[in-house]
Amino acid sequence: MPRRAPALHTNLRPTPRELRWFAHIDRHGPQSSEFLIELTKDTHRCKDTALRRLQALREAGYLFLPLQQRHIAKADFHPYVYDLTPAGCECLSYEQELERHARPTGHWWHGFWVSSVTSTIEITATRHALEYIPAARILAIKGVCMEIPLRHSSVIPDQLFAIKYADGYRAYALEVDRGTEPLRSRAARKSLQRSVQQYRDVLDQKLHRQQFGLKSNLWVLWTFASIARERQWHELLQSHCAQHKSGVVSQHFPAFTDVAGLASDQLDIRP
Repeated sequence: MPRRAPALHTNLRPTPRELRWFAHIDRHGPQSSEFLIELTKDTHRCKDTALRRLQALREAGYLFLPLQQRHIAKADFHPYVYDLTPAGCECLSYEQELERHARPTGHWWHGFWVSSVTSTIEITATRHALEYIPAARILAIKGVCMEIPLRHSSVIPDQLFAIKYADGYRAYALEVDRGTEPLRSRAARKSLQRSVQQYRDVLDQKLHRQQFGLKSNLWVLWTFASIARERQWHELLQSHCAQHKSGVVSQHFPAFTDVAGLASDQLDIRP
């Protein structure tokens, strides 16, 4: 027998469009209202109606507003960022298996930036008739976590996904650089140089195939908050990973401090 949806103290039941919102948040992490509206623009074009429904879903206990988004200047002028409550997760679980184990973790703002980038990529891919394959499906191939073991350490991508093109698949490891880590460090802490060297080893030995059971090539996508930081990364890439430059790409966002304002065409993942 099919499971019954959870009983809440509300008469509001999520529509198919709203379940798409729930699934998108579950897959990527917290999402701004702009992204959720963009996601379902193919079936619902009225922004005001969508904003009212998001508010209603919050009042009904399916969504909440993470407090961290209020800790920025002029917070009231930014779109609301929504996340799923336990009731929202439970409601979605009656429709499909949850993917929460593959969501970004750690510092909230870093995770929000990661979720915004991957959300942008999925929306863009879908509009170009390409299939976005989330980390949960990739990790399920061998039942592993996202950590890639190296000889003396390991590397954990900020996110993992793949795109199915007409001529095959391409896997991506995503690294979102907010400029909070040192460029170089003699200590065993994470730095931009250390990350470049670790991904060099991953690409040299094709460790993504061994770890995740993938047959496709792996591309490493770095995103940066400043042009200066991206230039420093290019210098490190030339010094430590020049032989893999064709498999490493970067993207700079001029206004990345307002990541919720990303346009869905800023990340070009077309072949």
